[in-house]
Amino acid sequence: MLPARPSRLRSPRSILLCYVSCILLCLCLALSAHAEKQVKLVLHWYPQAQFAGYYMAVEKGFYSSRGLDVQILPGGADIGPFDWLEQGKADFALGFLSTAIQRRNGGLDVVHVGQVVHDSALMLIAHKKSGIRSLADLAGTRIGVWGTDFQIQPRALFKQQNIRATIIQQAPSMDLFMRGGLDVVSAMWYNEYHTLMSYGLEQSEMTTFFFRDLGLNFPEDGLYCRRSAQMTPQTIDAMRKGTAEGWDYVFAHPDEALELVLRVMKANKVRANRSHQRWMLARMRDIILTGGRKSTDLTLSEKAFGQASQVLLAGGFIRAILPYEDFIWQDHP
Repeated sequence: MLPARPSRLRSPRSILLCYVSCILLCLCLALSAHAEKQVKLVLHWYPQAQFAGYYMAVEKGFYSSRGLDVQILPGGADIGPFDWLEQGKADFALGFLSTAIQRRNGGLDVVHVGQVVHDSALMLIAHKKSGIRSLADLAGTRIGVWGTDFQIQPRALFKQQNIRATIIQQAPSMDLFMRGGLDVVSAMWYNEYHTLMSYGLEQSEMTTFFFRDLGLNFPEDGLYCRRSAQMTPQTIDAMRKGTAEGWDYVFAHPDEALELVLRVMKANKVRANRSHQRWMLARMRDIILTGGRKSTDLTLSEKAFGQASQVLLAGGFIRAILPYEDFIWQDHP
């Protein structure tokens, strides 16, 4: 019978190293499990209060607490959010419903993630002293219209009403209108409308045509991604809930939100006016919390989608109407 082999006792040092290794392994696994997914969100204009909810969601950790590291990319006159999606420069884009429908019809596999703005803020403005008081008075006038995203509603209106006017590419500034170079100008209720008031133009001196009152109430700012990006349900859910919480916080703390917007504008070297940004923030509340909503609702109305699609089809902007279920993102697209 062979003698029993003496047991080898582990030294205190080896036991300590074993414990340390186990702890480090557990930490690495925990960090890996909670690692934030990095995504880029491109906006469709320069930093301003229009985007306060997204800034706040980043600032307060509403995205990061749900596992998202969101980098916000400012838009601008030369940036097309859906182009950036197509080129892979962004994972999410903010854009108008009408443009998204048009781009989807053109072959871009864009899908709707969340509808932030439910009412259109786009409008046409004329000097009342010009004699323009009704849509019929627009005939023969010089009308300023912005780029692609903002042309669909005006052109649809002109076709519906058989209005023949001279369409002029409009610059961001309202100066040409104030100097008489344009008879009618495009404006956003939350932005250029207030800019004209700051120029000294009284509300009573303006004739306004809101597209939302003319059967062209297309929802505007919405979140989109590409179907081919194969986003997980967790990523989409985090983006939706973080965005909604950001906007809800903004509306509950408007002064804090205003300060954040001004800081973001300064950091991006964008000229800021406190009273103008305050007006914009208040108007964003009006067009986000519509229909008696008490909190941010990111659901796209099937009725609104259908109405916008019908107008686009009738105006020749798209060739066919997509099914609503195919346009919105679902857990199993």
